[in-house]
Amino acid sequence: MTGSRVADAGRVVQPGSRTGCGEQVAGGAGLLDDRGVLPVTPYGAWCFVPAKQSGAGGDHAGWGTAAFEHADQIRLFPRRSPGSLVPAGFQGKRGGVTAKNKDAKTDTDGKSAGAAAEHGGDGAEVAEDRVQVVTYAAAIDVAKGFGMVCTRVPGSRPDRRRQKVWRVEATCAEVTALMDHLRCEGIQRLVLESTSDYWRIWYYLAEAAGLEVWLVNARDVKHLPGRGKSDRADCVWHCKLNERGMLRRSFVPPEPVRDLRALTRTRARLAQDQVRHQNRVEKILEDALLKISVVISDLFGASGRRFLDALVAGERSPKALAALGDTRLKATRQELEDALTGRFRDIHAFEISTHLRLIDAINDEITRLDEKIEQQLALVPRTAPACTACGLAGGGHAPGCADQEVPLLGLAGRLDEITGIGECNAAVVIAELGTDPSTFPTPGHAAAWARLTPRTMQSGETARPGRTGKGNRYIRGALGQAAMTAAKTDTRLGAMYRRIARKRGKQKAIVAVSRIICEIAWILICDPGARYQELGPDYCSPRSPARQTRDKIRDIERLNPGKKVILVDAGPEAA
Repeated sequence: MTGSRVADAGRVVQPGSRTGCGEQVAGGAGLLDDRGVLPVTPYGAWCFVPAKQSGAGGDHAGWGTAAFEHADQIRLFPRRSPGSLVPAGFQGKRGGVTAKNKDAKTDTDGKSAGAAAEHGGDGAEVAEDRVQVVTYAAAIDVAKGFGMVCTRVPGSRPDRRRQKVWRVEATCAEVTALMDHLRCEGIQRLVLESTSDYWRIWYYLAEAAGLEVWLVNARDVKHLPGRGKSDRADCVWHCKLNERGMLRRSFVPPEPVRDLRALTRTRARLAQDQVRHQNRVEKILEDALLKISVVISDLFGASGRRFLDALVAGERSPKALAALGDTRLKATRQELEDALTGRFRDIHAFEISTHLRLIDAINDEITRLDEKIEQQLALVPRTAPACTACGLAGGGHAPGCADQEVPLLGLAGRLDEITGIGECNAAVVIAELGTDPSTFPTPGHAAAWARLTPRTMQSGETARPGRTGKGNRYIRGALGQAAMTAAKTDTRLGAMYRRIARKRGKQKAIVAVSRIICEIAWILICDPGARYQELGPDYCSPRSPARQTRDKIRDIERLNPGKKVILVDAGPEAA
């Protein structure tokens, strides 16, 4: 529906004519403009009739009226006053309708309240958004073995769109031919629904063909409730949302970063498998009535591994097994003998030997992956060492550089300087966030993408923080490990963790520290010359002497229940 004509059950209602509900349609060229407006789905045929005539000063003054018989046809059409760029009644944030004061006691109060509401007052928020309407749009509803393709291009008249829907098999040859066809059609943007991993063949070949392709979350492109569900209807709906610019693009890194991400994620899965086998070994020892994990902290450390190898080799004497323990163990020899006394049988030895071989094989694969990750890091853009003084990238200095004595570090090395990160987690951060500074405008956007910031839940006078959400589990896992490691240090991040954990719990403290680490990491990614500097544990502590005194007194009273600390003047003798 564009221009000044409204389709009504197969007929045309002209401005100034009467509709099926008995109301007159307001006239004026360009009155009915549905660009960027989503259709509403009612449950029956009805017509929208305002309580007062248009322009009479009611709550919806300036609104055109029309009657409709289909769910897809319901719209609200604001009338623009002559010479005005803003529809009547639209003031304030994002074109919201300004409500007038209905409870005015006098005419004077009513006029002043109405004027304040009309202009928005001092608290009005005015924003300008860039509206992008895609003239040549395409969308694909992705399935496992095929995809439903929809294109919408200009039709035979300015107010018409030519729509074409067809099915394409998900084979390399068919998809390549499709992308060539879309390029010939002049498609400006192609939208894909992120269905499992089935979108990859469509995305990669579209990217190779030079098309602008967007991967969108399936949650953002769901059909309106009350409508039929089919692949054909879904791809048409996606294409309509695409041409109106109402979708958000998911982050898909370039190919070198994708390759690095594949390696780091494989390493993470192998590490999980390794821990799974280690936990299984401990359960087998419990079945054999051996309590080794009670007396030693690391069952797969040097001493623990000697115990397991001896048990698998056939040694059953508790005294001989206890003698294999390291002298640095806190447990005494008698405690080791008691923990190694049980009913260890040959079936237990066979099971443990199987898991130990798998653990060793996983360790070898992780070592190979670490070498490959280091090689792949060198291929990722913006990761090589760079001198900000002379501008030379690659690890050296230009002749006569003022920073000749300053050691240069690559991106992974600069991330490793953050407390708790480490080389492995630094590679994970690079693989998940990428190295393009235009991906996230600010460090806060990067933390929000990783779901490390609570969402704002506001309604009326009530405002409360919501949940952070699930987010990317790989970067959240790496940042969580870094936060737990930093919590044990006497640094700014460690002090921040302990302060928040004392007041709000350990889980929220881990998320808060992870957010700070993520924001610091994004700053280092965007600025090749930035280096992390430790600010010390007292950086966030209160600097006011009165607050410090109050906190110390509270700590002393907490350590001495039932007692109260009172400060008195010491007098000149103490001075």
